[in-house]
Amino acid sequence: MNISKQNIDELNAVITMLVEKADYEPKVNDVLSNYRKKASMPGFRPGKVPAGLIKKMYGKAALVDEINKLVSENLSNYITENKLELLGEPLPSDKQTQIDFDTQDSFEFSFDVAVSPEFEVKLTKKDKAPYYKVKISDEMLDQQKNSVIGRFGKNEKIDKVTEKSMIKGTFIQVDDNGVVVEGGIEAVDSVISMSVIKDESESAKLLGAEVNSQIIFEPKVAFPNDTEISYILKVSKEEAVNISGKFRFTISEITEYVPAELNQDLFNQVYGEGVINSEEEFIGKIKSDLENSLLLESDYRFQLDIRERLIDKIKFDLPEDFLKRWVKATNKANENMTEEQIESEFPKFLEDIRWQLIRSKIITENEVKLEQEDILNNAKKSARIQFMQYGLSHIPEDYLESYAKDMLNNEEQRRHYVEHAMNDKVIDFIKEAIKLEEKEISRDEFNKLFDKK
Repeated sequence: MNISKQNIDELNAVITMLVEKADYEPKVNDVLSNYRKKASMPGFRPGKVPAGLIKKMYGKAALVDEINKLVSENLSNYITENKLELLGEPLPSDKQTQIDFDTQDSFEFSFDVAVSPEFEVKLTKKDKAPYYKVKISDEMLDQQKNSVIGRFGKNEKIDKVTEKSMIKGTFIQVDDNGVVVEGGIEAVDSVISMSVIKDESESAKLLGAEVNSQIIFEPKVAFPNDTEISYILKVSKEEAVNISGKFRFTISEITEYVPAELNQDLFNQVYGEGVINSEEEFIGKIKSDLENSLLLESDYRFQLDIRERLIDKIKFDLPEDFLKRWVKATNKANENMTEEQIESEFPKFLEDIRWQLIRSKIITENEVKLEQEDILNNAKKSARIQFMQYGLSHIPEDYLESYAKDMLNNEEQRRHYVEHAMNDKVIDFIKEAIKLEEKEISRDEFNKLFDKK
């Protein structure tokens, strides 16, 4: 088998492969021999079907299949052995000659390939980039403290309805005279929140009411939308649209959320037994956790900024025509996007390719290595964030590590964490290689950085 590469220009080439009879004939004969051993046809004993008949029936399919395997395997080996750095996958060349498997015994295949461009990535302390840090205001700290305390509060029964109450009771549909409507709606153990009621007059009917009180109530006036009415009256949304009039609401229970008290029991609940022993330490730990959380946001902002700067700074050409062909060919197989979507999103695709090439160059030229510990730590960081979203800030290290290892047993998740861990390593390398210009800004100013994009 003869394989060669012809350069069209610095970014495009054609790989040509000549497959001759000696390359495929033994494999095709083996396949047909196996077919013959297994073939069962009327008039012939099993395994005794004439070879000529087997070849007539299956010869062409076996030939095409074995040649396709040979081409795929040898093309892949050629790329690997010659250490070709390609973009995308080889595509059948526009100059491919017509092939006739019925008359030819040698076949020439041509593939267009895109070659990665040559460029340098030089990072020194002369290169500068902003690193934005969010200043923690007293208001932010208070909000975070209240959020932490709030997660450990509880609902307690109270005697009278207040503006913050949750009220459980029974709704029964009545007419204008307060008489129960025959066949009307009745909803038992419905729960309403005073904070959701939009009409002041309806809200006033409930304020100060006690358990067993009966109030004539108009849900359609009180609540902001049909979704709420559907929920409290336990009807479908379609039915809620047509509901009007009055209901008698009999209160069976009044509760109000009470935040946890700022004491040692709370400190132990949030951070573990004896870790925090005073209000001052508690607030200090909350501030520290908030700083760490904001640092993740700062790193993300830095990643966006440095990516944009390096793409603008490091100039190199890309084989755009080939890449567009490759995207369209890939999309045609998956049927994910229209031609118009491909065209509109192609500039973003090229930007992603540029960043991937720059990132790969940083990795190879600076021997940025990924260790198993890096992958595990990335999975643990992700797990910790997940737990924090559920209000679980104190997770034992051994449990966190075990949870992260379970996530890494999933191959798809493992690839995800490998990619993220390597990305973190590259960003950390860049942060060390260049000069960071730290800028402390407010939360509002930080958020506006994303509005500009």
